Amino acid sequence: MTAQRPIFIVGCPRSGTTMLQLMLHAHPRIAIPPETRFVLEGFRRRRHFGDLRRPEHRRALAEWIVRRTESRFVDLGLDAEEVIDAIVSGPPTLGAAFAAVFQAYSRKFGKPRWGDKRPAYINNLPVLLRLFPDAQIVHIIRDGRDCVASLQEMPWHRRGIYQSISAWARAIDHGRWAARKLGPESYHEVRYEELVTDPEPQLRALCQFLGEEYDPAMTKPEELAHIAVPKHKTWHKRTHAEVGTDRIGTWRQRLRPWEIGLVEAVLGERLRAYGYELSGAPEPSAGQRLRYELATGRHRLAPVRRLLGSLGPRRALAAPSSSSAPR
Repeated sequence: MTAQRPIFIVGCPRSGTTMLQLMLHAHPRIAIPPETRFVLEGFRRRRHFGDLRRPEHRRALAEWIVRRTESRFVDLGLDAEEVIDAIVSGPPTLGAAFAAVFQAYSRKFGKPRWGDKRPAYINNLPVLLRLFPDAQIVHIIRDGRDCVASLQEMPWHRRGIYQSISAWARAIDHGRWAARKLGPESYHEVRYEELVTDPEPQLRALCQFLGEEYDPAMTKPEELAHIAVPKHKTWHKRTHAEVGTDRIGTWRQRLRPWEIGLVEAVLGERLRAYGYELSGAPEPSAGQRLRYELATGRHRLAPVRRLLGSLGPRRALAAPSSSSAPR
C-alpha cells in the first residue's frame, strides 16, 4: 500500500531538502523530522551490535541511537526511554529499529506516516533500499551552480569549490541510477526552481506519487520552521520566510568568473540535461581542471569504499523479514 511506505527526501546539500522536508511535514498525514545521524552510521556499524534477535543487542543498538550526541536524537524531542523500549520490543532487524524512532516522531504529531530527510542519502540509496525495500525516494534537484555557490558559504563545508562541484555531480549521477533502477513508483524528482516558482502543481504531483491527497498547508512551510528546524542550524534561517524565487540564479553574483567556467565545464552535460542553460563562461585552464580531478578523486571513491565495506553478507543484518517490512 503506497500510503504506508517510508518517504526519504534526498539531494545535493543546499538544494532545498529542508524546505521540502517542511512542506511534507505540513501534510496532515506525514511527519518528516529534523535531520538525524544514525541510519547510515548504524548500518556501517551493524556488526558491532551483534545478532539483533537477542534483546540485549537490540537494547545496545537503541542506547547507541538515543544516547549518542552525534545521532542528533535530541532534536526530535522524543522520550528516550519510550523509544528504547519500542526498539527492544520490536522486530529484530536494523531497519525496524530505525523505523521505531521515526514512527515515534510521527505519533508525536498524530500522523500515520513517517519519512526522513538527509542529503547524504542520495549517495547511499542501496543502503536505504536494503533497510527499507519499499521506500519512496524524493529527489529535489537545483541548478548546480546555485548549489555550489551556496555550499561555499556554509560554515560546515570547508572542502573548497572542487568538492562542491563534485557533490552536485554525484547527486545527479546517483539520481539517474535510481530513476533507472526504481522506476516512477519508487523514485520521484522535484525541480527546486519549479517548486519555488509555482508550488501547488509540483506538490500535487508529489502527493500523487506518494498516494496522498494534496493539502494547501504544504505551500506554507515557513509556518512549521520553528518546530521542525533546530535553532542552532542558523544556515536554515530562510526556511522561516515565505517560499520565493529570489535565490534562483544568484550564482551569477556569488561565483567568480573562473568558478563559473569551471562549474559549467565539469557539469555542463548534466546541467543541460535538466534544462539549465549555460552562460558561455570561458573554459577553465588545464591546471584548474587538473586540480579539480585531483581534489575530487578521493571524494568520489569514498562512498564506494564505504559501500563495499558495509554491504556484506545479509546474515549480518540479523533475522530476515518480509519484503515489505523494514530490514
